[in-house]
Amino acid sequence: MSYDSVKKKLYSDSKRWLVTGVAGFIGSNLLEELLNLDQEVIGIDNFATGNVKNLREVELLVSPDRWKRFSFVKGDICDYDICESVVDNVDYVLHQAALGSVPRSIKNPVKTNAANITGFLNMLEASRKAKVDSFTYAASSSTYGDHPDLPKVEDKIGSPLSPYAVTKYVNELYASVYARTYGFKSIGLRYFNVFGQRQDPEGAYAAVIPKWTQALIDNNEVRINGDGLTSRDFCYIKNVVQMNILAATAAKNCKDNVFNVANSDRTSLNKLFELIKENLQKNGIDIEQRPIYQDFRAGDVKHSQADISKAKKILGYSPTYNLSAGLAKVMPWYIHNSN
Repeated sequence: MSYDSVKKKLYSDSKRWLVTGVAGFIGSNLLEELLNLDQEVIGIDNFATGNVKNLREVELLVSPDRWKRFSFVKGDICDYDICESVVDNVDYVLHQAALGSVPRSIKNPVKTNAANITGFLNMLEASRKAKVDSFTYAASSSTYGDHPDLPKVEDKIGSPLSPYAVTKYVNELYASVYARTYGFKSIGLRYFNVFGQRQDPEGAYAAVIPKWTQALIDNNEVRINGDGLTSRDFCYIKNVVQMNILAATAAKNCKDNVFNVANSDRTSLNKLFELIKENLQKNGIDIEQRPIYQDFRAGDVKHSQADISKAKKILGYSPTYNLSAGLAKVMPWYIHNSN
């Protein structure tokens, strides 16, 4: 079923959704889309990485009547009792809460494990007991680890290269065991380098696109790990939102699966730098800086590109934004919200 068909169906049949990590980058974009589809949304966040300003922005972007359909719970998914309380009478769960970032996991593997494995299991078990219609969770392209093949195909993975990758792989293992043991089937979405509105450019663990964009706006240095030939499959947030809703509403026989979420394209960091400069210049900001090259970062893979044929065939996924279109769409937001 196409995404337009799914949206049309949701408009006429409102459901009750739970979004974990709702104040985060991806969570707040899911909230915005669901409210605009006239859905009822419960959101939970402990603000470890999320920010209340993301919720305030969504409130300004949707109508007052739609905002009334949102209920917020401040809480931590590591607390099982809270997980049980928020899934009560929920139809669909979109589990986004996690501690992201490979470098953060290398620096603090214990905290990453608690949020990404204990928190995940709490949500999975609470959702199973509540008999929710579907459970969709944020997996990660880091699960492919050291497997050399390109593009990445869902059933071929290597050894993980970071504690973060381990936690995301364990999520998939738990999901598979729950399907076999309890008949509770879920869908994991392996995100590839997501970018877009409300992605924080600050901090040591900021993603590359908002971090570089902010640095160029501020006339600061941009540092590239390695020679700049490292490549990634960058995916605009609207594609990720589409995929979550397609997965959540998919037929039962589509469950117990993992899917790549990307564009099936590959862009080097050198090319990315030039694209960001071009988009800033199109918005009236002239850039003269050149990047500074430094050592490769521990735990990083050199190249990443997704095969999205499985998602297209089974879920009807059709990414509407490539990297260039996504950058053009998000750049005014980055500029307007720059410090």
